Amino acid sequence: MAGVVVRQGGVVGVLIRMRWRVLRHSLRGKQAGLTVLGFVVGLFAAGVTLVIAATDFGRPGVATDVVAAVYLMWTLGWLVAPVLSGGGDETLRPEHFALLPLSPRQLAAGLLGAAFVGAPAVVTTIAFCGLLLHGHALVALVAIPLQLVFVVLLSRVTMTALGAVLRSRRGRDLGILLAAAVSMSGFVVQALVRAFGPALTAGDSPVLSAVLRWSPSGWGTVAVTSSWPVALACLAGLAAVNVALLMIWGTLLVRRTTRVAATTAPARGRSFGSRTPLGAIVGKELRTWARDVRRRVALLSTVVVAAIVAVGPLLSGDGGVSPFGGVALVAFGALMAGNLYGMDGSAVWHTLVVPGAERMDVRGRQVAWLLIVGPLSLLLAIVLPAVSDPGAYPWVLGLAPALLGGGSGLVVVLSVFAAYPMPDQKASPFATGGGSGFLKGLLQLGISLLLAVAALPVAAVVVAGSSLGVPALEWLGVPVGIAVGALLFWWWGGVAARRLATHGPELLAQVAKPV
Repeated sequence: MAGVVVRQGGVVGVLIRMRWRVLRHSLRGKQAGLTVLGFVVGLFAAGVTLVIAATDFGRPGVATDVVAAVYLMWTLGWLVAPVLSGGGDETLRPEHFALLPLSPRQLAAGLLGAAFVGAPAVVTTIAFCGLLLHGHALVALVAIPLQLVFVVLLSRVTMTALGAVLRSRRGRDLGILLAAAVSMSGFVVQALVRAFGPALTAGDSPVLSAVLRWSPSGWGTVAVTSSWPVALACLAGLAAVNVALLMIWGTLLVRRTTRVAATTAPARGRSFGSRTPLGAIVGKELRTWARDVRRRVALLSTVVVAAIVAVGPLLSGDGGVSPFGGVALVAFGALMAGNLYGMDGSAVWHTLVVPGAERMDVRGRQVAWLLIVGPLSLLLAIVLPAVSDPGAYPWVLGLAPALLGGGSGLVVVLSVFAAYPMPDQKASPFATGGGSGFLKGLLQLGISLLLAVAALPVAAVVVAGSSLGVPALEWLGVPVGIAVGALLFWWWGGVAARRLATHGPELLAQVAKPV
C-alpha cells in the first residue's frame, strides 16, 4: 500500500488531499460559520502585523526589533493556542498510519504537509508576508516558507512531546507543571511587555534586541535586513532547525504509535460508600478523574485559571491578590467538565443496560464533581478575601455555594443535551476531535450563561444591601447562595437524569462516533 501511495505523488501529497477533503466536508452549517469567524479574526491580526512590518519607527534598528518581537508573539501563539483550545487539530492522527511501512521521516513529512491545510497556516503566512515589506524581497521569498515551517513544526513537536509526557505514569506530574507554565505564559508576556516595551520602541536595550534577533523566531527578520553573508547564515540556520525538528517529531511519532499508555496501579481496598449504588458511582467517578489523562488535564486547567484570576492582578501590576479565585475555580471547573459523557464514550452503554441506573449515575457524577472542586474552592473563598479585601466576603461566600450547586447540575445536564465525541486515549490529551470545536464552544457558552443566571439572586441581594447601606442584607447573600445552589443541584440533576433515561441510546450514538 505504501508503494501505491508513493506512485500517486508521495505521502505528503496524499495526506494533504486527505486533510483537504476532511476540511471541505466539515465546513458545513454552524461549523463553517465558526471557522469563518476565526479566519476573520486571524486576518485582522495578520493585517496589524503587516502594518507594523511596513512602519518605520524613526530610529535605526528599532523597526527590526519590533517586527522580531511581533513574530515571536506569533510563534508563542502557535505553542500556547493548542493547549488552550483543546490540543489543536487531530483530524489525521499518527495511529491511522501505524500499520503502513512508512519511515518516521515520511510520516512526519506527510503530517507536516497536512498541517498547512487550514485557516491558522493561511493567516500566519499572510502575517509572515510582512517580511516582504520590511526588507529584501528576494530573501523574504525564502525566509517566509522557512519561518512558517518552523512555527508549525515547533508547535507539533511541543504538543507531541507534552502528550507523550502526560501518557507516561512517571511523567504526568512533570507534564502538568509544564502545561501550567504554558497556561501562565500570557501573564509572563504581559509583564515582559510592560518591563521592556518602552526600551524596545526607544532602542535603548541592546540585550533585548539581541535576544529578539537571535532567537529562531527572529532569524527571518534579521535575514531580510542584513548583508548577504548574515542573511544566508540565518536562512541556513532556519533550515537546519527545521530538519532537526522534523527528525525529533518523527521519533516522537514512533513512540506515540508503538508505546502503550501507562496504567495506574490497582485500587487498594474498597472505596468509601461503595456498598450503595450512589457510593459506587461516586467511587468510580473519583477513580476516573484520578486516572484519565484528559480529566487530569481538565483539572489542571481549572486550577491554573483559578491561580491566574487570583494572582493575575498582582503579576500584571494592577493591584493585589483577587478575592474571587475560588469563584473562578468553580466556574472553570464546570466549563472543563461539561462533557462527562463524551469523555466516557461507548462506556455509557454500561449505564444504559442497567434498569433504573440513570438517576444514580447522574447524582453520583454530581457528588464526585463537588468532592473534587468544592473543598479547594471553599478554601480559596475563605482565605483570599482575608488577605486581599475582607469586604468581598458577602460576594465570595454567597457566589461560591450558588455556583457549586449550579455547576454540579450543569456538568451533567449539558453533557446529556450537548455531548460530543472525544478522541481515544492514544490521541493528544488536549485534543477534542477535529469536528467538535463548535460543539465545545456552544457547550461552554451555555454553561457560562447559566452560571450567570445562578449568580443573579446572590448578586441582587448583595447589591441591594450595599446600596442601602445595610450590612445584614449583604450577608443575607450567603444563605441565599446556599439555597440557590441546593435548588439547582436537585433541579438540573433531575433534568439530566430524565433526559438520560429517555434519550440514552441517542446519547450513546453521539458520543461513540469515531473522531
